[in-house]
Amino acid sequence: MTTGSKFFCNIKALAPAERAEHKQLTEKLISNRTEIVETETGYEFQFNPLVVSITELADWALAESKCCPFFDFHIDLEREGTLVCLRLTGDPGIKHFIQSEFQLPAK
Repeated sequence: MTTGSKFFCNIKALAPAERAEHKQLTEKLISNRTEIVETETGYEFQFNPLVVSITELADWALAESKCCPFFDFHIDLEREGTLVCLRLTGDPGIKHFIQSEFQLPAK
């Protein structure tokens, strides 16, 4: 999907098996978000670490960075290990791309 000249996914960056695994993990992350927080430069997705591990977030970010290198990824373990967060940020215009790609509810 293209939302601007610099925001587009290179679907050929992942081998077919990697793409299938990444799609499955993406679906898990989307369906298990406990909260979505809009930030000045992107969005933060919060998860229960008993459902989504910090390792899964790191694996997802590594694969996503291959096909979407324009994202800045931030992974945090907070509240004494009871909350894991994935923050996606980037250049101006990135929010619209995130909204579309990560199935965010309309405002």
